[in-house]
Amino acid sequence: MIVRKKIGPRTLGDLLSMVFVLIIVPLMYWFGLWIVLPALYRNDILPYSVHFVLGNFIMLNIVGNFTYTVLCDTSTKRCIVPVSTARAADGWRLCVICEGLSPPRSWHCNTCDVCILKRDHHCVFTGCCVGHHNHRYFVMFLWYLFLGAAYAFFYGSFFIWSRTAFEFPMSIVKMIFPVAIFFFGFDSSIDQFYLLLYVVSLVGTLYTGVLCIYHFNLILRGVVGNESNKKITYDMGWKDNVREVFGERWYLAWLLPYIKSQLPHDGVSWHNLCSKKD
Repeated sequence: MIVRKKIGPRTLGDLLSMVFVLIIVPLMYWFGLWIVLPALYRNDILPYSVHFVLGNFIMLNIVGNFTYTVLCDTSTKRCIVPVSTARAADGWRLCVICEGLSPPRSWHCNTCDVCILKRDHHCVFTGCCVGHHNHRYFVMFLWYLFLGAAYAFFYGSFFIWSRTAFEFPMSIVKMIFPVAIFFFGFDSSIDQFYLLLYVVSLVGTLYTGVLCIYHFNLILRGVVGNESNKKITYDMGWKDNVREVFGERWYLAWLLPYIKSQLPHDGVSWHNLCSKKD
């Protein structure tokens, strides 16, 4: 993996989004494995141990895939451009900002200030663009975020409602406005903080779930975000489309980001895979 030279958020929005992720993910990890599970499995060592290992596996993947997404250089600067074979008919164009040739499916990101190979989008939560070389890590980061949030929400439901008696309408107010409760002084107990984390896990499950459906659908179709409505397609069938993102060892790549899986394509020459939609 080639590491980006300029690492870190470029805009205030990227910075705030990254800080939010870097704070909320460890908090949810602490809440789930050190508060919820010990309370639910106080006297059951075996099920607690199984859940503890699974929770750490999910956390390891979140941290690992996030790190690889941020560090991986997926710009056109890392590739050797075959000038003699670069034709406008194949999708090549001159980027006036980078002052260089940009391959097909590559686009300039004004935030990162560079052209990105097979650019999907700029992710504010990682502060960088998702492209050819870090697409796998971003999708897996998203997937394990969903698993972690769903896991926390499921077991958090048993934990929260075993400690909190439902009282209408105050319980509804606490659920909808968990942060406002602190400021207005209705409840300053630790249970309200637990309820806040529980609500975050619910919102996180729904949000990341929708994003997973969207991005996995794009992968299966062989397109990236800005190609959804275009007449040109690079669809090679679902299996080859998956391999294009996860590499030759796609069946293992989802387990851990540290498993090497060579991509079958260089991210530059796409004319052999290009076809027109009917």
